Amino acid sequence: MLLLNTVLTVRDGQPNSHQKRGWETFTDKIMTHLNDREQPVIFVLWGKPAQAKQALITNSQHLILTAPHPSPLSAHRGFFGTKPFSQINQFLTENGQETISWALPDKL
Repeated sequence: MLLLNTVLTVRDGQPNSHQKRGWETFTDKIMTHLNDREQPVIFVLWGKPAQAKQALITNSQHLILTAPHPSPLSAHRGFFGTKPFSQINQFLTENGQETISWALPDKL
């Protein structure tokens, strides 16, 4: 499982403050590399910047899930009820893979 934002750094309290500084090129390359894999990949694209990268995913064996970003500022715009974790586990099962336990352990 890889959780990857489109931009990997920001100034504290300033979302998107490091856009257009090269991170997008880097994360595009990662997505393109994953898209080229023969084994199915699950791409979870939360928020408009991530969804803009959907064009990089061209292989039909991959699963693409989209939703508004789950941050407190935007989750009410349609994230709730999308059940991404259930959809991921269903896809994993359908592809003969182990499912993911999404519960946090009692002790970290």
